[in-house]
Amino acid sequence: MEKLLYTATATSTGARSGTVSTSDGLVRHELSTPGTGGGKTNPEQLFACGYSACFGSAVDFVARQKQLELSSIRITAHVSLGTTAAGGFALATKLVVRLGGVTTEVATALAHAAHQVCPYSAATRGNMPVEITVEG
Repeated sequence: MEKLLYTATATSTGARSGTVSTSDGLVRHELSTPGTGGGKTNPEQLFACGYSACFGSAVDFVARQKQLELSSIRITAHVSLGTTAAGGFALATKLVVRLGGVTTEVATALAHAAHQVCPYSAATRGNMPVEITVEG
């Protein structure tokens, strides 16, 4: 890392049956195992929130570099949790990109360029499959 821009700090207690909170107190959630309901979130949902927001910012960054004005940016992240052949667990993500004000062809180019600069994409590259779909 060449220059540190920001550090987020969060603490979890009690694993998937506990809580997670940020050091500034702005985020505090009770957790549950995916699919069990009960009005509680899970780590996969929180990851999907972070990835979709960060990827949207990366799209905006790339568009501004190319002097393109987007009328809207909507990124939906589908984060899936599954098992591996080795008996562990793994994640996979599908990003659905919808950009207003540009053609599907331009939106596709922006999405793939954003995938190269997004910190979440960089962190997961080679570690988790990420599928990008652009909707017109």
